[in-house]
Amino acid sequence: MSEEKHLNFIEEIIESDLASGKYKTIVTRFPPEPNGYLHIGHSKAICLSFGLAEKYGGYTNLRFDDTNPVTEETEYVKSIRQDVEWLGFKWKNELYASDYFEQLYGFAIDLIKKGFAYVDDLSAEEIAAFKGSPTEPGKDSPHRNRSVEENLQLFEAMRAGQYSDGAKVLRARINMQHVNMHLRDPLMYRIKHAHHHRTGDAWCIYPMYDFAHGQSDSIEKITHSLCTLEFIPHRELYDWFIEKLEIFPSRQYEFARLNLNYTVMSKRKLLELVKEKHVESWDDPRMPTLSGMRRRGYTPEAIREFCDRIGVAKRENLIDIGLLEFCVREHLNRIALRRMVVFDPLKIVITNYDKDVELLKGEDNPEDKGSDTREIPFGREIYIEKDDFMENPPKKFFRLFPGGMVRLKFAYIIKCDEVIKDEAGNITELHCSYIPESKSGEDTSGINVKGTLHWVEVHNAISAEVRLYDRLFRVEDPANEAGDFKDFINPDSLQTVTTVYAEPALKLAKMNERYQFLRKGYFTLDSKDTYHRLVFNRTVTLKDAWAKEVKKGV
Repeated sequence: MSEEKHLNFIEEIIESDLASGKYKTIVTRFPPEPNGYLHIGHSKAICLSFGLAEKYGGYTNLRFDDTNPVTEETEYVKSIRQDVEWLGFKWKNELYASDYFEQLYGFAIDLIKKGFAYVDDLSAEEIAAFKGSPTEPGKDSPHRNRSVEENLQLFEAMRAGQYSDGAKVLRARINMQHVNMHLRDPLMYRIKHAHHHRTGDAWCIYPMYDFAHGQSDSIEKITHSLCTLEFIPHRELYDWFIEKLEIFPSRQYEFARLNLNYTVMSKRKLLELVKEKHVESWDDPRMPTLSGMRRRGYTPEAIREFCDRIGVAKRENLIDIGLLEFCVREHLNRIALRRMVVFDPLKIVITNYDKDVELLKGEDNPEDKGSDTREIPFGREIYIEKDDFMENPPKKFFRLFPGGMVRLKFAYIIKCDEVIKDEAGNITELHCSYIPESKSGEDTSGINVKGTLHWVEVHNAISAEVRLYDRLFRVEDPANEAGDFKDFINPDSLQTVTTVYAEPALKLAKMNERYQFLRKGYFTLDSKDTYHRLVFNRTVTLKDAWAKEVKKGV
């Protein structure tokens, strides 16, 4: 019996539109403003817009909403392209709102001629005061009833650069008493004498988001314009412009945005973190940016799975970051190569081992039956973790202690015979003996031990640096706490271990590979520091240290 198919509400709308013949081809768009780096919140919109178009045989445009030259940079355009491609999606057309500046200007002229737009001389403060409030009606501007001819002349003069910034604006002429504040004669154009990253100095007037967005959708014949819930009040204006211009009727649909705990996802707040040096850069592995997550070692497959699990809803909620980390662990467990790395070394001398260094075999990934094996040097001197030994252990301590026995992963069973200390009483090394018949895969010793330790051979070990990342904030919802959100930054969000010792196979580490350091967590090469030495970022711990359990079904 096949599983019942469950559609989200947008899929239901699309299937109804296709069945009725309203559309033959589904066309969506992802329209980021290039004023910052994409973050995990954007991944939901990306997966939804691209995923729906793929599912229903349509296509998606990548359109940069570049109508504010003051905040936009080519750097952000490049990073957005890279992030969308990294997530695994391809767009049919790469477009820019600035591609339509002439056409949008023509639309504005059309609205002026129809009596639906006028040039206003009020200042920004006066416009805000005249607008009223949700409980009080607005007041008409004294310039609201200018003639069509005067408005055309003034608007053309605005374009020609005859006025300074803020001297005049173009507004839609709708209703200053409308219950929806967005329809109280909203701004359509403002004057900005600023250099644009694509059009240079060709324009000194720029369309506002509400005017540029819906019309750009219409020009591209977008059938389903998907956005987050905060744009519900804008939908009526979106429809008003399209109706008055009598152009292709694109339609807006809203879904709940992705809100993640223990982080912030406001571009303004993220920019503060970068500018004030609370983080290294936009791609700092603690940042919720897609570039930061990529550098930290998150996989696009895990992020897509996460977006699929949280689903598409009409109500806002705060998603537990533990679910994202769970998806990352699930994927990394399947693909990560296993390696042994010792962070805090304690030297062991195996006193009865009198052979040369021998090469043992270790499986790369026990979850992948087709994975390779690697050679691991084993010899008389090895390192284990200091906390894997206790001189006076409690009950049920299954690691190494005087007289105790453990198995070395992929190697032999050893017994601790002697603890060597310096004059101050500090343990400097352990003398142990090994059981020759206990070699992994060939064990005939008959000895059973409960503990298995990772280790590295001293003379063939390579050194590296590891960076242990944790959540950037120590409270669930820092943006909504009283005071400055930056006061809640987790002081332990980054800890650096400058020298660890690893098996030599890690010398061949590659950027696109993921690694599980046995008993330590999942790691990846840092993309910025590996040119002069090996630096690994911890992607995620082996288990969730913040919550007891993350349920699979959410």
